[in-house]
Amino acid sequence: MSGGGLLVAGTTSDAGKSVVTAGICRWLVRQGVKVAPFKAQNMSLNSFVTREGAEIGRAQAMQAQACRVEPTALMNPVLLKPGGERSSQVVLLGRPVGEMSARGYHGGRQQRLLGTVLDCLEQLRGTYDAVICEGAGSPAEINLRRTDIVNMGIARGAGLPVLVVGDIDRGGVFASFFGTVALLSPEDQELVAGFLVNKFRGDVSLLEPGLDMLHGLTGRRTYGVLPFRHGLGIDEEDGLRVSLRGTVRESVVAAPVGEDVLRVAVCAVPLMSNFTDVDALAAEPGVVVRFVDRPEELADADLVVVPGTRGTVRALEWLRERGLADALRRRAAEGRPVLGICGGFQVLGEHIEDDVESRRGRVDGLGVLPVRVRFADEKTLTRPVGRALGEPVEGYEIHHGVADVLGGEPFLDGCRVGQTWGTHWHGSLESDGFRRAFLREVARAAGRRFVPAPDTSFAALREEQLDRLGDLIEQHADTDALWRLIESGAPQGLPFIPPGAPA
Repeated sequence: MSGGGLLVAGTTSDAGKSVVTAGICRWLVRQGVKVAPFKAQNMSLNSFVTREGAEIGRAQAMQAQACRVEPTALMNPVLLKPGGERSSQVVLLGRPVGEMSARGYHGGRQQRLLGTVLDCLEQLRGTYDAVICEGAGSPAEINLRRTDIVNMGIARGAGLPVLVVGDIDRGGVFASFFGTVALLSPEDQELVAGFLVNKFRGDVSLLEPGLDMLHGLTGRRTYGVLPFRHGLGIDEEDGLRVSLRGTVRESVVAAPVGEDVLRVAVCAVPLMSNFTDVDALAAEPGVVVRFVDRPEELADADLVVVPGTRGTVRALEWLRERGLADALRRRAAEGRPVLGICGGFQVLGEHIEDDVESRRGRVDGLGVLPVRVRFADEKTLTRPVGRALGEPVEGYEIHHGVADVLGGEPFLDGCRVGQTWGTHWHGSLESDGFRRAFLREVARAAGRRFVPAPDTSFAALREEQLDRLGDLIEQHADTDALWRLIESGAPQGLPFIPPGAPA
């Protein structure tokens, strides 16, 4: 017998679907329910590697952590990794299967994947008591409904009730709720059970007349009003905005342990991937993280991070156009700390041979690390473990570039020359002992009297954040009604709201 299920859809992108899904998952697991997350199709450069070596969206890995289960490829069978304005790498069941234009994907390939994603969902529902699914964008994207496999397509295919989340902080939430339902076909509308208001500020009693009118207009109830909370954007999908407001960056309020703060500047390269690598730095009391795109913003930085990117050659060109390339070379020559991660490590090397990603052939790097990179057709997807600076380290690798390290001191899988460090390992800074040792090195080189806190646990901070999400659901949603939805499906006899989807 299949377990229960729910699709969390949204009136817009970034309405809060990822965090609401995680919150419902954490609430359920605290009730003793065996639960798993699912997102049929994710478009994100923020990804993760599972134990079996599959690449999935990092949001789904975070949601799996909320469920207290290991993430697997079943939880995110299709991942699209944008490589430009019009094309993406398609990752199917954790492995890349090629590049495709948006027109080509929506023109036929996407619809052919519906059977695959429904099979993955059914496998999860056969194993878990409940599967909480996350939609993408809005279910009322009428131009894409015919080929949809992530919103109403998956809801219809699996008979899932749908909860629509709206961000009231943006304004227009009542119109968005009503319009979302009214643009769906009668068959789709039958599955839309109701609404959840997200990011409300103020007295809920002032909102209640509007919720009553919405119920009168649509025949659908509101299942909860979640208050606005800072710092709940855990590992969401994409966009610099997400990272700047994210998780621990806003939740840490402790003063520095030492006399000085440590300033970290992150180069906001195009197609930035896994920007969550720096969240672990921001978790440290006294570490100030900001994203920059001008060379003068590096001047007072104690550490500059060149992060991962889906477009290494494009990032190199951007660094040169902005004057950041010269600034990075000067820093390296002066012995001022620079850390390159994945694509950021590659750009610091001597040259890149790329016939895979940009197809630009040989391109000179910044030349500050003795490394030569060749892009391979096969993507490296691993979960390495090791030691550095006398501390154990874990990470994950997601890259086509193969680095030939020709000198320097060994550093994880890369190298170190002076105070310039490079590695392909994402997530290494989440290893607490290593992060503290690295920050001590940076502070010493920068001449700062900064001392890492002895007891900061990034894993514990993550758990606290996930519990905060679970608390929001438990305290501000009608959890009894939510459970009935998950267990029994959408209520019968929900009214049709005209005009419905266009013919």
